[in-house]
Amino acid sequence: MLAEARGPEPPWKPSTSRKDIKHSRNLHRQQGAEHLQQVPSQRSCFLGLETRPELVWEDWDVGKEFTKTLVIKNIHSKLQKLHLRAPVSKFFTTLIPQIIVVSPGTSFSVPVTFRPLQRCEYEDSIEFQSKDGSFQVCLRAVIPCHALEVPNSVLLPLCAVQQSTYSTFLLKNVSKLQTCFQWECAAPFQLSPEQGLLKPGQGCHITVIFRPQEALVYQQQANCRFGEEGNNVRSCCTVLLQGLAKYPCLQLRNKSIKNEKEQGGPGLHFGSVAVGQSVQKYFDIFNPSPVTASFSLSRLSGGVPLLGSEFSCDITRGKVAPGGSLQVTVTYTPAVVDNVSVECLSLKCRGALNKTLLKLTGNCIGPRVSLSSSVVDFGCVEERGTVVQTLELVNSSPVEAIYQWDLDCSGHSVFSMQPVSGTVRPHSRTTLKAVYRPTQPIAHHRRVACFILHRDPEFLDLIGTCHSELQKPAVLKPEHLVLYRLHWYRRQEPPDTLTAMQQDHNIQLDQQGVLCPLEEQTNQRPDSAAVVSSTPIEDYYQFCLGGMDPLSSSSSFFPCVSVVPNELLFNHKMPSCLSTSSISSQAVSITNHTRGKLSLVWTVAQESPFSISPSSCDLAPLKSTSFRVMYDPKQLNTLHGAQLECFAYYKDSHHIEERLLCPPRCVTVRVIGHSFQQGKEHFIPRCSLKPHQVVFPGLSVLCYRTALLQNVGDLPLTFCLDPHCNSNPALASVSVVPSCALIQPGDHQILTLRTTPTEESPKQGFSFHLQLNAAKHTQELIVVSVVEKLCVSLEGDDTLYFQPTAVGSRTQRTHHLRNLSRLPLRFQWSIPESDQELIFVEPDAGELHPNEISVQTWSFSPLAEKTYTLKPTLTFWPTQIPECNKSHLTLKVVGMGSKGFIEAERAVLDVGETLVGSYRSIEVPLVNNSPCPVSFCLSVQQTLLDEEHIYDAKTEPSALQLDCERGTIASHSTMLLRSTVRPHRRAQYLWTISYQTMDSSGFVSSPPQAVCEVRAKGVFPTLQVTDACSSGSVGRLSKVHLWKLFSLDILNEHLLSNPSTVELTYRTPTRHSLRSCPSIFTKVLLDFNFSAAPLNSPPSTIVLMFHNPGSIPVDWTFLFPEDQQIELEYWAETGEFSSTELYQMKVQDNQLFSVSPRSGTLLPGQQRAVHFCYSHDFAGTDQFPIVFKVSYGREILLNFHGLTVERDRPYLHFASNRHVFTSVTIGDLTPPSQIYEVFNGGAVPVHYEVDTAVLSQLQVDNFNHPVLCCLNPVGLVLPGEIAMLEFIFSPLEAKMYYMDIPIHIQDGDSMTVRFEGCGFDSPTLGSSNPFKCSDAKHVPCVQRVPFPGQVVFLSEDRVSLGDIPVCSRSSRIFFLTNMSRRDTVHCTWDLVQQSIQQVVQIHPEKASLCPGESVLCVLTFTCTDYPTIYRLDLICQVIPEAALARYHDALQRWEQERERQKDEFTIMDKDLTESQGEPEAAPVRKGPPLRKYKTLPPICASSSCETLGTICTKLTRAERRAQRETPKVWRCPEPPQPALLHLEVTARSHRPLEFLTHFPDQFNKHYRYLQSVQPQRPETTLISTLIPAGLHPQTHIHRPERDIVIHLLNSLLRGILGDEVFVQSLITLATRPVTYQPPLPPAPQPQVLLNGTKAGLEEQHSTVDSGGTAGCSGNRLQTQTTRSSEHVPVDMSEDVLLNTLQNVMMEAVRGELLLTVHPRTIILPPVSARTRRMSRAMEEEKM
Repeated sequence: MLAEARGPEPPWKPSTSRKDIKHSRNLHRQQGAEHLQQVPSQRSCFLGLETRPELVWEDWDVGKEFTKTLVIKNIHSKLQKLHLRAPVSKFFTTLIPQIIVVSPGTSFSVPVTFRPLQRCEYEDSIEFQSKDGSFQVCLRAVIPCHALEVPNSVLLPLCAVQQSTYSTFLLKNVSKLQTCFQWECAAPFQLSPEQGLLKPGQGCHITVIFRPQEALVYQQQANCRFGEEGNNVRSCCTVLLQGLAKYPCLQLRNKSIKNEKEQGGPGLHFGSVAVGQSVQKYFDIFNPSPVTASFSLSRLSGGVPLLGSEFSCDITRGKVAPGGSLQVTVTYTPAVVDNVSVECLSLKCRGALNKTLLKLTGNCIGPRVSLSSSVVDFGCVEERGTVVQTLELVNSSPVEAIYQWDLDCSGHSVFSMQPVSGTVRPHSRTTLKAVYRPTQPIAHHRRVACFILHRDPEFLDLIGTCHSELQKPAVLKPEHLVLYRLHWYRRQEPPDTLTAMQQDHNIQLDQQGVLCPLEEQTNQRPDSAAVVSSTPIEDYYQFCLGGMDPLSSSSSFFPCVSVVPNELLFNHKMPSCLSTSSISSQAVSITNHTRGKLSLVWTVAQESPFSISPSSCDLAPLKSTSFRVMYDPKQLNTLHGAQLECFAYYKDSHHIEERLLCPPRCVTVRVIGHSFQQGKEHFIPRCSLKPHQVVFPGLSVLCYRTALLQNVGDLPLTFCLDPHCNSNPALASVSVVPSCALIQPGDHQILTLRTTPTEESPKQGFSFHLQLNAAKHTQELIVVSVVEKLCVSLEGDDTLYFQPTAVGSRTQRTHHLRNLSRLPLRFQWSIPESDQELIFVEPDAGELHPNEISVQTWSFSPLAEKTYTLKPTLTFWPTQIPECNKSHLTLKVVGMGSKGFIEAERAVLDVGETLVGSYRSIEVPLVNNSPCPVSFCLSVQQTLLDEEHIYDAKTEPSALQLDCERGTIASHSTMLLRSTVRPHRRAQYLWTISYQTMDSSGFVSSPPQAVCEVRAKGVFPTLQVTDACSSGSVGRLSKVHLWKLFSLDILNEHLLSNPSTVELTYRTPTRHSLRSCPSIFTKVLLDFNFSAAPLNSPPSTIVLMFHNPGSIPVDWTFLFPEDQQIELEYWAETGEFSSTELYQMKVQDNQLFSVSPRSGTLLPGQQRAVHFCYSHDFAGTDQFPIVFKVSYGREILLNFHGLTVERDRPYLHFASNRHVFTSVTIGDLTPPSQIYEVFNGGAVPVHYEVDTAVLSQLQVDNFNHPVLCCLNPVGLVLPGEIAMLEFIFSPLEAKMYYMDIPIHIQDGDSMTVRFEGCGFDSPTLGSSNPFKCSDAKHVPCVQRVPFPGQVVFLSEDRVSLGDIPVCSRSSRIFFLTNMSRRDTVHCTWDLVQQSIQQVVQIHPEKASLCPGESVLCVLTFTCTDYPTIYRLDLICQVIPEAALARYHDALQRWEQERERQKDEFTIMDKDLTESQGEPEAAPVRKGPPLRKYKTLPPICASSSCETLGTICTKLTRAERRAQRETPKVWRCPEPPQPALLHLEVTARSHRPLEFLTHFPDQFNKHYRYLQSVQPQRPETTLISTLIPAGLHPQTHIHRPERDIVIHLLNSLLRGILGDEVFVQSLITLATRPVTYQPPLPPAPQPQVLLNGTKAGLEEQHSTVDSGGTAGCSGNRLQTQTTRSSEHVPVDMSEDVLLNTLQNVMMEAVRGELLLTVHPRTIILPPVSARTRRMSRAMEEEKM
């Protein structure tokens, strides 16, 4: 778009794409530049001269000269001489002569100089004149102005709400001035840069940013003001900014994502994952919206675990293209065994209306390790002997297990395990070797712990007894351990003496010999339960710490023997309070806490740097003793470590019984040391500690955790707790076992930590430092042991609101409950007993993992119409300690009870028609206008509105099935009740839908109330034949005749009736039979009679117009026998056919019968033409069964019947062997003559004769009364013509007559036809018309739809004149219309039959119709003087003008050739010699004779010119071959076959007295023709007896004279009315007063005339009756009519008036007269073509 500072803004045109922006820019730039630059370059043509229309000066300055050249080119073929008129003003000058001569094809240049004096616009012109005219060239000088080029519109890309898109366009300065611009635009559009300065020709790219806030269609004008810089008054141009905003939407898609309704959204489950392992799962973020969506993926706020999240996502934000998806990876790395991790990811999309939560869940599992045996019994071993036994360590979990035995295998213990540490693969087992090497003859027992990472340790009891030659102590067995532990747990202390155990009667041996307690005395001590609750790991900790654990109470553990200290460090730096020097020996103290004397024995290891002194001693009861542990390394600069072992046993145990033996106790002391010299650098440790942070549960209970310290280096490693740990109270609260040890290269040490979390502990945790290799190297371990308070979040600020609820019903709402703490907890809802009938919740109890959200479903059931406020309580507590104090939260629940009702949107719903047996889905809108949801139960009551149908609900189900009989409708909303209508019969259905409200229990709480009524009609598919036509050999048959041949009335009756159950065996056309003659499922059999035709004649084609009168589509098919037969494989065909099958194969192979189309579908109201064709290729009678199948409807067997007659055989075809006469009144003296039609279907004339002997015998049997007589019993019927046999049926009695009359055919077969007629009494006056004919009552009168190929239409196919008196004349008008758009047709009425010419005249008989033209035809019917029932078939032949022209052209050429061949002959004598009479031979011309034209084949008469008696049979193959070999002849062209239109004319004439009796009000409406028409019939005896001789009127008719008079009067009246002077004189005479008015004779009263006429008729009737014959009262009527028409001839007046009315109708049809125009005071004659011609002629005469 080009914007100028001085011009108006051009119109805006929107664009649809970025391509449109460029297109729009270029287009408008051309239009704008045309005004500034390109107009002068355009050339125009004036008077044969080509030049510019104007010269424009743009860039000019004041005081200078500017010259431009105007070029004139002569494009004419002659010399041009021009006179030039110079510019008028002094500013434009030219130096050329006043006369210019330009030769053809040359140019002449005219220089024009412009001299401006001031800054303004100038305009002038140069004029050129020639003898043919003049033209001007405009001269203009314009001032340069500011102009910008911008597009009309800018379409922004589709944008998401709250996001932005952009597009750019070019802003260009197309002027010669420097232009400043500034944009003005409102949100959501923003332009950048908003302002700027453009030099001439400079362009600037403007960026349009689109930031919508709502999903709308935006169209906004952006205004650009431009002009000179600093000028406030600037010009403005606009750009239409267009943008479309859509809401973004994101979806989560993945097969592993499960939609958990109970959890409130989709979830991603990782399942069970091993601790420390990582598992990845994926999900896709899909964008179904048409815009790019930006998203952020974050954790739900609150409840982040202390260790951080165990779930991680690789993508936290991004963009998804329309229709695209983005894969997100979630990694789950669990750290705490047996902990369920739950986390919610929130997917937020900016601008979207919804937020999606993704629940992540995972379960951390650890190893499950067990020992194959809890006790290893080495038995009795000799001193210094070795015993090895095996056991298995079983890992039954999918997690790898890391284990370590707390046992020194370097020789400091009599027991050892191989291997002492290692891993057990998932679902596998490891075989361990336990070795026993005793060094002293005593019993040994040691309980060894097997540490498992992330699990509690497993314990193994190792027992063995060492015998020497001198000492053989009692053998220690496993049952001794059981006895001791039982006694220990029951007594809590060892017995004072061994005899106490012997006197203890609470111990007995079971069947296996194992000590077990008595069940009845298990509760002897009341505090035994607390003691038994001690866990093995707790006992182990007390054993390791020597009973001095500050975290345990003294009552829970009472050791028999304790050692202090239990750990010794050699050559390690100690705290300043102790010593700063290296210590090579240290003391340990062992205390006996029992009342018995103990013997202490240390296990001595050979070649060990650690030794103890003394190695054994006795210890009195409740006494202590000291031992010296010495460190004497044999190797310098290395690390050492060991676990020293000491066994304590009772001194006198060898005197007691074997079954009461007490096992010894074992105490250990861990020692580490190094032999690095001072100043020598220690080993640099290389180790790993997993995990670096140990988090204890947030409960104030004793808890255990494990950690793994692994030596990954090649040198040994020692560790010990930092000595400064004891000074920190928080560190002192954590116990670590072991606190020091030696780890060999590649080995590991499992550390077990124990503490009780407190509230005072720091939330961030505290650090443990492990000193490594007795040097400055340390390893940090963070321990978090803080008590966390339980925190539960309730949705909605602890308030839950229910919508108004119907009294007695139930409303449900979901409410979220979230655990914000790190502890799994259990919860329980408690509702007051008084409120339990109103509300309840599911689930009311459960367990919540950390961060987990539980969806609670609350139900509210009000009991009254009021507002309820309820307060249920939530109780929750940690899952691990259910006995602790419980927390409580209160939820406020608010609800209101009200009453509800529903109603239908429409009280009555009419579904319409539905196919029986099918179904139709409908929707009934149910509206709830109440303030609360309504729960309802629907019921349907069915009623049949048809009286003939009776509905029994027990036997027939309801035809209306509701998809949902129970449901709930929300308040102020509409529910579409989907239902299915499945009618079972053809009937009118009425269903009443009622509803009942339901309470919360699902029971009905109200009586039924009607909602609406649904009406429907069950229908079957219906078809109907509405029209028929014929062509070919049966083209001249009338429509009534076709109706009878095809039994169309019966066919329509069956098609409109209900199908039987058998017919619905196959609802659709199906191949169901293995035979070629399939079984028929219908009893309806109809004949389709194709009449008869000679052999080799054109096929008989009948076209039926099928119409679907129903409201449902109809599928129909004509099934030939082959269409119903199942196609078999070749091997299954038998090859044997019956005669019937062979005949049907002949018919199908030769296509004697054909139907086109054979199937189709008709929509409601649609019509389709079906062609039925019968080929006359074989002589004889052909029959072929075809099934007419309507899908889901009727099935009718059609018997196609056709006859092909030999060309020499006389044959009459009877449409039916039964004919019913119109009923006649008994006693009627002039019964009407009736017609029976026969058709000559052969190729020769047929003589027929009605057997009059039968008629005579019938007359004798009826008292010599002629009941039936034939007026033309003998006659001749030409080929293809119809003969009308006239009968007079005169019943004698009021009964039904049956008469079998033979009709004999000369040289042919006879046919017996049964004629039926009914006689009835005379009807009373005013009764219904008894003379109506019912033979053709269903034949259509008007053609509604054209047949294929039909061009010309009749406005009506039947003209019914009704009942008329004899000797009357009636006229009707109808129209012939040419519906073609390009073809002209010729129409000719075929009225050659004498019976038709006597009574019917059509004007015009011939007409030529242009495309789209209509012609008015006048039918004049003059009935005879005898009562007759008329049914005439008038044929109109229609021939296209093009076909007729081709025929005449061919005929003319054929006649020319025939005339030429008359004068041409050929000399066939080859021996022709010279004539003897001539002296010399004539010169002979060499070469072929010169001929201008080629001789055509000889002329032969056309086949149409052959006589009717020519016998033509079908040629044999030899004859056809011979015919091909004979020279071809040029036959006479045959005229084109016309298309035939049939017009049926029906009437019934009555004698005057009878007509006056039954139709008194119509008698005077008919014009009775004075010159009646006498039917020409052969005189017979029966006719003479029935019709008197006096009945026949005079045959002398003055027709020529009458026509001349009528023509003269018509011309005279037409000329007078067309004379303007005469018309004006009539108007003038009408205004003058009447001076004299002659007395008028009194007008006869209608009643008097009627009475007189009636009296005359009665007199005439009496005269006829006395004569004994029936006659006509025409004489009396003629006399009276003559008297009343003395002044005006009646026939002439009738003809003149009729002609006048016909002319008026013709003018109305042509549009010359408007019949519906409003009447005016002065009626002016219409301006016709004749009036115009007369007016033009008068003007010419005046001139």
